[in-house]
Amino acid sequence: MPRDPQSAASPPPFAATPTGDEAGPSAAVPVPVEEVMTLRIALDQDLVGEVRTRFRYDPERPYEVLLTFHLGRADEADWVFSRELLRDGLRGLSGQGDVKLWPAYCPCHGSTLHLALESPYGSALLEVSKPRVKAWLDRTYRCVSEAAEAVAGPTDDQLAALLKG
Repeated sequence: MPRDPQSAASPPPFAATPTGDEAGPSAAVPVPVEEVMTLRIALDQDLVGEVRTRFRYDPERPYEVLLTFHLGRADEADWVFSRELLRDGLRGLSGQGDVKLWPAYCPCHGSTLHLALESPYGSALLEVSKPRVKAWLDRTYRCVSEAAEAVAGPTDDQLAALLKG
């Protein structure tokens, strides 16, 4: 079966090279880190389906990851949650409320990550390759480190203004 071109890993960020008389060091232009993965979804007690899902990380929004389900279909759905939640879910049970993640081992599929999603419209239990998600997540941390993420957030004054309305 031919490889889906959308499932290819994103190229690493690249640095622009000055030309002509321009001076100064080249600066890396952060680009989003994307990868399309096929997740297994529990449809019924004994029925499993597949859903193509894009994992996307935008360095301009360093705290979050975006998962887009049902790529190219009318019922495409986005879920946004913290990169930290995903990181912690690779290690153990993480999350509460509408997003929960935890690692598991399946004899058929090996090391997996389970995602339990709930919304007013329903719930879903999904499973994906843990090594593949970890490799993608590692690429996001090469793009924006955990330390850089910590200083990229809003200031206390900005948060207070936001909460004040």
